Amino acid sequence: MHTLWFVCAISSIIGIFFILIFLLYDAVPAFLDIGLIPFLTGERWDPASVIPKYGLIPLIVGTLLVTLGAMIFAVPFGIACAIYIAELASPRMRRILKPAIELLAGIPSVVYGFFGLVILVKFLQDILSVPSGESVLAGSILLGIMSLPTIISVSEDAISSVPRYLKEGSLALGATHWQTISHVIIPAALSGITAAIILGIGRAVGETMAVIMVTGNAAIIPEPIWNILSPVRTLTGTLGIEMGEVAVGSLHYHALFGVAVVLLLITLIINLSALMVMKRIKSSQTGGGSKKGLFSDLMINDRLSGITQYTPLGLTALLGLALLSIGMWYGAVCIVLLYIIGRLVDRYCIRQTIQKIWFSIIGLMMAVVTLILIFILYDIFSNGLPYVTLDFLTQAPRNLGRGGGIYPAIIGTFYLVTGSILIALPLGIGAAIYLVEYTKENFLTRIIRTATDLLNGTPSIVFGLFGFTFLVLFLGFGISLIAGMVTLALMVLPTVIRTTEEALKGVPDSIREGSYALGATKWQTVRRVVLPPSIPGIITGAILSIGRAAGETAPIMFTAVVFMQRRLPDSFLDPVMALPYHLFILATNVPGARNNQYATAVVLLVLVILIYGGAIVIRNHYDKKVRW
Repeated sequence: MHTLWFVCAISSIIGIFFILIFLLYDAVPAFLDIGLIPFLTGERWDPASVIPKYGLIPLIVGTLLVTLGAMIFAVPFGIACAIYIAELASPRMRRILKPAIELLAGIPSVVYGFFGLVILVKFLQDILSVPSGESVLAGSILLGIMSLPTIISVSEDAISSVPRYLKEGSLALGATHWQTISHVIIPAALSGITAAIILGIGRAVGETMAVIMVTGNAAIIPEPIWNILSPVRTLTGTLGIEMGEVAVGSLHYHALFGVAVVLLLITLIINLSALMVMKRIKSSQTGGGSKKGLFSDLMINDRLSGITQYTPLGLTALLGLALLSIGMWYGAVCIVLLYIIGRLVDRYCIRQTIQKIWFSIIGLMMAVVTLILIFILYDIFSNGLPYVTLDFLTQAPRNLGRGGGIYPAIIGTFYLVTGSILIALPLGIGAAIYLVEYTKENFLTRIIRTATDLLNGTPSIVFGLFGFTFLVLFLGFGISLIAGMVTLALMVLPTVIRTTEEALKGVPDSIREGSYALGATKWQTVRRVVLPPSIPGIITGAILSIGRAAGETAPIMFTAVVFMQRRLPDSFLDPVMALPYHLFILATNVPGARNNQYATAVVLLVLVILIYGGAIVIRNHYDKKVRW
């Protein structure tokens, strides 16, 4: 059993190794033919021209612009919402808001993209009187909304984990609640908030489907660079758009794998940075690190004078971002004025007034995020629910998806999700059992955990490319059900490992010791004593994995799915239809299918909400039992 669990545990290392090897294998010919430096620094990406151009600068600039814009929106709103949930909300309100934020995280990216394409792009086009709303601004807003759950959840955990005696000591010394939050709690949680921002950046950089649908996909550098109404193309968007039509083995094909390698390296650097920050947090919490960690954070906060402490940062950023589209000077003047106003307010207003102002701003920002979630759900359900009929759920599509139903897509999604979970669940549970029960913390376990975290942070489009080159081409599976199952299993494997590991760690050591004292073997103890109380946590991880697998588009678009197929697959080597891909094609390539677009989005959203809702119910039930 020890050997079996060890093999399961190194599956993450094997996964990362194979992804790197096969991406590099197909990227090296492009690096050799084009040249690594010209490839990285070229200012034009135009593979279809008479003389093909393969320069990554427009794609990198596009990625950085939408990511920066997303963070300008998501960071202040995310931190404000985390403060509200952790410090200002009543227990009842907290029980409502936390699941709502988690549901925001569970909405599939293709549904966000559909909402952005149908509502956000048209709204920006009308309000700004521009020819097209597909732009940096649209991509930034949408990615900002998608990054919010990550930033809010991690920041809220960091704020809630600040020792209570720090807050009580500050209040005992006469500080107001806001002074305690801004000068004690936030500095103490600064490392966790930093990790949340880094993870949010990784979420934005790795997104594929949403940016394809709202950014315009023009491989250009905006002129001027701060023109947020210009269309752009990102690294992930390039892979999603061009990979399906490129000739295998061509220079263009190898150049796209070069793009994937650059994207993977960027995300690996981001995720390693987040891991280092989280390691520092864990070290300071367990007392293993330097005792000056908290005080160094306090010293850093003392240097954050002016706008970062006294000005409504979220409003400043949003207003400045909007004014940048008109001119750089307007944004600068806006920020300076708000800075001056903030300092004057701090100097001449009493402490209670300042606290009321800030609490009002934080409450308003929390309300905005909640209204965004409500509006997205309302728009999709109000427009799609009337068309979700029994025939729609039980018939095959007709007329390029404009008529008929989505029955093959529902069944195909079920096949993909079931197969991926049947592969990932045994491997993930086995890996967690090995890490918790069969070995102590050492160099190998640190490598396994790091590989698992890196696998978890790998963009979904990279999984799709790996599945295409390894499963579809190298192993000869073709576009097939089995290729999609394995690709999705590899993607959700880290979730299963980490949730199962946490569930096993929650079992008290005294129970294990009692089992050993009665003469049970290691495996008997694990199977009969440790696993039964861990089942709720394991089920939660499995449900979360099912939700993620059901809502993903990029990993299966090159490995498993087709748009139109009236019959169900007969074997594992047949392609299938899937709800996320069907919605993507309907929204981007089939005019006149508005009713079926919304109806498909409703079915996919209900499916994922039910899955994530089940995970939340199980977790809350388990938490109540633990508290009792």
